[in-house]
Amino acid sequence: MRIKRGVAASKRRKNVIKRAKGFDNRRSTNFVYARQALLKADSYAYRDRRNRKRDFRALWLIRVNAALRENGTTWSRFAGIMKKQGIGINRKMLAELAVKHPQIFDKLVASVK
Repeated sequence: MRIKRGVAASKRRKNVIKRAKGFDNRRSTNFVYARQALLKADSYAYRDRRNRKRDFRALWLIRVNAALRENGTTWSRFAGIMKKQGIGINRKMLAELAVKHPQIFDKLVASVK
């Protein structure tokens, strides 16, 4: 008796096509092209999950530095003073304070100075 793989193969192909929904042209309908497109898409997704962290950290620094310059100092000076004083507020929280609660941020900067 031979093993017939039609069901398993079509299910596998169907899942690949389903994942490629929304891709352009043949990449969304043709199994071979869809599989190639998904390999590339998955590698981009893996890479960019890591790059997202880098991008957000840069954004937080830009926001904090802009708010600090309004208070007459810069990020490098402020970070140095905070380290000496042992204040451990991360960049994300500082950016959140600078954007959503500027009065509290100004008080924090004044107390650190």
